[in-house]
Amino acid sequence: MTATIEDVKKYWNDRPCNVRHSQKDIGTKEYFDEVERKRYTAEPHIPLFADFESYRGKKVLEVGCGMATEGINFARQGAEYTGTDLSEESLELAKKRFEVYNEEGKFYAGNSEKLTSFVPIETYDLIYSFGVIHHSPHPEKIISEIKKYMNKDSTLKIMLYASESWKNYMIEAGYDQPEAQYGCPIAHTYTKDEVRELLDEFDVSIEQYHIFPYQIEPYKRGEFLKQPWFESMPNEIFEVLKKNLGWHLLITAKLL
Repeated sequence: MTATIEDVKKYWNDRPCNVRHSQKDIGTKEYFDEVERKRYTAEPHIPLFADFESYRGKKVLEVGCGMATEGINFARQGAEYTGTDLSEESLELAKKRFEVYNEEGKFYAGNSEKLTSFVPIETYDLIYSFGVIHHSPHPEKIISEIKKYMNKDSTLKIMLYASESWKNYMIEAGYDQPEAQYGCPIAHTYTKDEVRELLDEFDVSIEQYHIFPYQIEPYKRGEFLKQPWFESMPNEIFEVLKKNLGWHLLITAKLL
């Protein structure tokens, strides 16, 4: 049976992304600090890709903000931030995070396949969406909606999962799964050519990166111990592997 947007919504409401990255009391500053530390230790390429400081004084729309780990950093650096999410549970955590850090932002709940039905149309300097669009039944509809918030000077930065990747090969072999929790209803993967097809009205650049090298059980406790085969691999070799077989396609695009 084909998964629906309601299946996707229930999945992320039941367990918002990264919600278990801290054992501190949910909604406290200590909790959010630990979630951020763990996310960016495991995925240090995210802050580099987001480039928070470049959007000081500029308008940022995040499509699928989750609990707003990136969102709070855009706001801290002085961006005028707007976040959206399908999951009301995630959005409540995002709002709480902004409250805890005394930052300002706008938040909207809804299905981004119909973004213009719940987010007022205006032009943004950056539209950012990290690891979100590939969970939609119709990613092309989200891209079509996003274009309505852009002009020639706007930048689109998105992350999509890579078909030709270490992780996807492990998933296909039955050794892994797309998300930390079981049962993700939709997780599309893309070749670079398929990304360009999805973004056919954009000038696109793509970088490939990120292989998660850590042992799962210690990682859950906040310990970053690598799997033996990654521990024994020289860093320069691991970098080559990530750039050729990484799970994340880091895409920067401008309207043609």
